[in-house]
Amino acid sequence: MPRIDLVRSCPVERTARVMQVEGMFDMRSETNSVRRWSVDLPIDDRPWNIGLIVGPSGCGKSSLAERLFGPPTQLEWPESKSIVDAFPSTMGIRDVTGLLSSVGFSSPPAWLRPYRALSTGEQFRASLARALAESPELAVVDEFTSVVDRTVAQIGSAAVARAVRASGRKLVAVACHYDIIDWLQPDWLYDPSTDQFTWRCLQRRPQIQIQIQLCHNSKWSIFSRHHYLSAELNKATHCYVATIAGRDAAFVSVGSCVGKLTYWRAHRVVCLPDFQGVGIGNAVHESIASAYVATSKRYNIITSHPAMVRHMNASPLWSMYRGPRIPVIPIGNRNRPKLNRSLSTTRTTAGFWFVGEPNREAAQRFGLIKNA
Repeated sequence: MPRIDLVRSCPVERTARVMQVEGMFDMRSETNSVRRWSVDLPIDDRPWNIGLIVGPSGCGKSSLAERLFGPPTQLEWPESKSIVDAFPSTMGIRDVTGLLSSVGFSSPPAWLRPYRALSTGEQFRASLARALAESPELAVVDEFTSVVDRTVAQIGSAAVARAVRASGRKLVAVACHYDIIDWLQPDWLYDPSTDQFTWRCLQRRPQIQIQIQLCHNSKWSIFSRHHYLSAELNKATHCYVATIAGRDAAFVSVGSCVGKLTYWRAHRVVCLPDFQGVGIGNAVHESIASAYVATSKRYNIITSHPAMVRHMNASPLWSMYRGPRIPVIPIGNRNRPKLNRSLSTTRTTAGFWFVGEPNREAAQRFGLIKNA
């Protein structure tokens, strides 16, 4: 990309107050306010997926991004329709929900709400997913992470980076916060305030410190509206909450099942939207599963969430014993789905056994086995 000289000029109306300010600070009288930039971004000779223009307010980030890459993606959301109806009509529903999940917005109940009814963090993820849908070749996102708190911004940046790289898309983010750099891991970085351009070596993103502990089943009320099934919770289950920086992030409940052999089964697994997209929910669930198999009983989950099915199908920690399908129950002389008794018979589900190593230390900490 050749060096670009950018000039921004606007007229100054010479009012009494303007002239007073000029006199107070011995400023030269101007009829126009002019700013100039000269920028050289050597990005044409190397492949890249993510670029970041970052700097303090007023340094020209937005003007430069628009001149170099075009205007940022403009989004208008329907007042009353759900967010899934705002995506391009050429996209199938699986593509829409897959893109939402890929940026860390994997809450099916929230997909059905209008944009105005979402939390700020959910709006951030939904906007990113739709920007990638509307501009599949190159999306330009101004004010990136500006409206969310810094923990959400960092985790959201990591989730978006994964989605962009996995899809082969290009994203240029424009931001005023430097704390997202290590999480977004851009291929290139430009700071207009210092005129510094750097190609970045992709390092491992910072580790997320997760604390898991037993909790009362009343904690479920925080997570229930984000689960795709009934909000009801089996009172006999063991409940666990995972926190990050003191904030509730994920919830898992586990119950005992009796068949030919007694085994453990995950009842609810939920990660709050602000923490989705970087594998926190799966990591918490697998940590708990490893504690339960230390009791010498097997651990099982049946799920219909596409993102969970994809993860477990690709993970060496899980063994699929039943592929995704809609259960069929014999009725008379015909086989057809049983529609009026259980939600599990009207949705596609897959079943998995946990085959990872047992964690006796965690089992002792959770009170599942006694100390040796």
